[in-house]
Amino acid sequence: MFLAIKEMKHSKTRFAMIGAIIMLIAWLVFILSGLGNGLSSLAAATMKNIDGDLFIYEEGSAAAMMKTKVSGSIADDVEGKYGVDEAAKFGQSTIIVRNEKSADEQEKNDVTFIGIEPGKFIEPTVVEGKQLDPNDQFGVLIDETLHEKGYDIGDTIIVTSSNLELKVIGYTKGETFNHLPTIFGHVETWQSYAFAAPGADNGLVDPVSMIALQGANIDGEQIEKNYNLIETFTKSEAIMGMPGYKEESGTIYMMLAFLFAISAVIIAVFFYVFILQKTQQFGVMKAIGASDRFIKNSIISQVFVLSLVSIIAGIILTYLTALVFPEGMPFSLDFKMVILYAVVLLIVSVLGSVISARRVSKIDPLTAIGRVE
Repeated sequence: MFLAIKEMKHSKTRFAMIGAIIMLIAWLVFILSGLGNGLSSLAAATMKNIDGDLFIYEEGSAAAMMKTKVSGSIADDVEGKYGVDEAAKFGQSTIIVRNEKSADEQEKNDVTFIGIEPGKFIEPTVVEGKQLDPNDQFGVLIDETLHEKGYDIGDTIIVTSSNLELKVIGYTKGETFNHLPTIFGHVETWQSYAFAAPGADNGLVDPVSMIALQGANIDGEQIEKNYNLIETFTKSEAIMGMPGYKEESGTIYMMLAFLFAISAVIIAVFFYVFILQKTQQFGVMKAIGASDRFIKNSIISQVFVLSLVSIIAGIILTYLTALVFPEGMPFSLDFKMVILYAVVLLIVSVLGSVISARRVSKIDPLTAIGRVE
């Protein structure tokens, strides 16, 4: 390690250039991971925020919210049975709304209307205002992104193509569904809108989109056996069933995988060329008794220290970049994911140097010393 650091101090410019390349690769990896996490949060933040253990969907829906309708009476029936501690009804519809106080009646917004039972574990915590009131059927909670568009507490929200009017009573944070801001209201209010057309409920009693269950040891198989035309899914399966979520995540992860592979090749080539340039120096070291292992450890130590410093610099650069991104950009850095990718990059860098360092074993001291540079 001493020799490695000594040489890095001596050849500052050369190592600084290599370090800059590693830093830029790390920066790109973290930026892509932040964008990927931001996009997935927009698609499924509300589902991710539900503290549920098992979810009941319509049979054959593949956990797709657009393809499911189940009877809400199941929620009342399973609570306290099959290992279920609490069951919560969940209804979802995409609607178009406008603010009554807006002077421009053409100024409308696409939102997701979520029908829930006030006080159940599905209900999000408000950051301003008050929680849903069981006695206020038309009071709703809105995501802060709608507040930024001019919707304030006390405002009346008009749902287009219907007679439904909702009143804002509180704001939530980070609640989006299928890339749209979320409005939380009473499940009965949602049902009056979603199933206004005759026959839209498919003959179900108290129809909802799905039912979320809480419990440490829920017996999903027994629930499926005792109720017709339903299917249970874990939380991860329910999230993966969100429209476009799987495809978006897969694209980002594929890009990151290629980036890791490319970074490994770049780092390996850099140090391979570096070793070729130092063939004579390594030949002298071997001639005076330095072992292959000693030289290889020196090379790997250099790469480890250089990569570690460069990756940390990449992390700092990423967080600084995030500060100047536009407010509406879907960018979200998960610190655990940043650490994971940093470790992977460090491992990739060290492995690249290990492959390059194998060249040392092939250096013949007498030939190397006699080389004409």
